[in-house]
Amino acid sequence: MLTSFRKKYIGDRAFYSSVLRMVVPMILQMVVTNFVSLIDNIMVGQIGTEQMNGVSIVNQFIFVFNITVFGAVSGPGIFGSQFFGKGDYEGQKQTVRFRIYICAAIIGVGIALFSIFDSTLISLFISDDDSQEKIAATLHYGKQYMSIMLIGLVPFGIGQAYSSVIRECGETKIPMIAAFSAVGINVLLDYGLIFGKLGMPELGVRGAAVATVVSKFIEAAVMIIWAHTHPQRNKYITGLYKSLHISSDLAKKITVKGLPLMLNEFLWAAGMSVIAQSYSVRGLNVVAARNISGTITNLFGAVYIQLGACIAIIVGMRLGANKLKEARDLDNKMLFFAVAAAIAVSLLIMPLAAVFPKLYNTESEIRSLASFMILIQAAAIPLWSYTNACYFTLRSGGKTGITFLFDFGFTWLLMIPLTFILVHFTSLNIYIIFAVVTFSEIIKVIIGYFMVRSDIWINNIVNNIKE
Repeated sequence: MLTSFRKKYIGDRAFYSSVLRMVVPMILQMVVTNFVSLIDNIMVGQIGTEQMNGVSIVNQFIFVFNITVFGAVSGPGIFGSQFFGKGDYEGQKQTVRFRIYICAAIIGVGIALFSIFDSTLISLFISDDDSQEKIAATLHYGKQYMSIMLIGLVPFGIGQAYSSVIRECGETKIPMIAAFSAVGINVLLDYGLIFGKLGMPELGVRGAAVATVVSKFIEAAVMIIWAHTHPQRNKYITGLYKSLHISSDLAKKITVKGLPLMLNEFLWAAGMSVIAQSYSVRGLNVVAARNISGTITNLFGAVYIQLGACIAIIVGMRLGANKLKEARDLDNKMLFFAVAAAIAVSLLIMPLAAVFPKLYNTESEIRSLASFMILIQAAAIPLWSYTNACYFTLRSGGKTGITFLFDFGFTWLLMIPLTFILVHFTSLNIYIIFAVVTFSEIIKVIIGYFMVRSDIWINNIVNNIKE
């Protein structure tokens, strides 16, 4: 029995070597990006709770935008990964064009919505039970931060279009280098512009936004310039803009597969924001505590998130090359590896729960709640890792309709109603509510297990696409 288990779930040295070569740069890129967010968050937290809350609330909406862009490039990315595995660079080129078009459209919509409805959106997360001074200050700082962050939507969106295709070619080090190129400048500008150091003006939350936007431009520029100056390693790049052509057959198939994926990502991210809004009914202290806990868990969450993304690339390539049995075998091993890595990460986070909140200049009540939330989220990371891996497994085979139900259905039909009812119609304290809602993920684990086990995701979706 043990031998059978090892054969099914444990890879050999070559397997782990190939996976780590691909995923380590991806993890480092996300860790660096999240670490900058952590530093930015701590620095803003040093100047006041209202400033931190304003920034935290705006970042909920930036998060929805970012995840929507991720979903938008993921649809064409499914085809791009399989085209690359097949060696069809013309097909891959057309998926890149599709990504750029859809990202440009999302950027336009995002800027318009956030510009027009900034006050309305921020006010959704402010409880009437808080003092008028806190409410006014939080809204003021949130609007300041939002007005500048809108500029950063442009480099982020276009950068993701390039980053996704670079990764699907196995070049995971380049996005990592791009992130590293931006991190130093981001931290330097954060320190200088938030506090008025190094001869720079003291801009507070506006300084944090400026630093973030500048870093996004740098990160995107590194990836775009590299892609266009290395055509031998990016065969799709030659003649990319000489034509705007995307075959109608491919465009239709990307839309059919990609639209549910983009909607799923948008609705999932929006759902997370709705849950955050429900928590905010219990006061701005809860908003602050969730911001602190989310910062540290997001930093370490890069491990399981990128292992899932790695599944989509590795398994997608095998499916595109018609190596279906190999794809199934690799997926079993990747799922097991993702959960094992998540358990290790969980154990690393737990000791930080008592220490990390002390870095913030805020009330002891907020620090205590943040410590509890960090512990609960750390315990839930293995569950999140498994469901994330299941999601990317289903996506690798183009089962985007099922992934839509898997993510959107669970979030909107279970988590949101559960949170709303517990917050509005019970007298339970926020500690119990947060734990119950977080561990509802166990239900999603069970659903994901049976979906992946059914093998419905094992198929090649790039055969017979007409030029």
